[in-house]
Amino acid sequence: MKVAVKKLSENATVPTYGSEFAAGADLYSAAGGPVEIPAHETRVIPTGIAMELPEGYAGLIYARSGLATKRGLAPANKVGVVDCDYRGEVKVALHNHSNVTQTVDAGERIAQFIITPYITAQFIVCDELSDTARGEGGFGSTGTK
Repeated sequence: MKVAVKKLSENATVPTYGSEFAAGADLYSAAGGPVEIPAHETRVIPTGIAMELPEGYAGLIYARSGLATKRGLAPANKVGVVDCDYRGEVKVALHNHSNVTQTVDAGERIAQFIITPYITAQFIVCDELSDTARGEGGFGSTGTK
């Protein structure tokens, strides 16, 4: 799949894949310098790019596992969603879950971007839903193990 990427900043880096079979492409900070994220706070990091995703696809922004586990930095909204009709700058709201200030350097990999197809549902109001064995069992209703 070819995806058009527009560089909005001279600091921008086009997303890259870390290995041949990587599902997520790395997104990079295009901030003009280091960005400090105090403990338990969030900062929006620019990537300096805009994209044209194909119709029927969305871009999902996930944490980079090393950044999350080693430094406590992960997207504030857990998973960011970039719709196919969005043409603005892709930004990552990074939250610092650690107890110390973290610094994100310009050009550093800050998140991963997965392009995935989606289905647009037509929601139909009805009076009854079909029965299942689970029924209305909610959180924890299928067991604790």
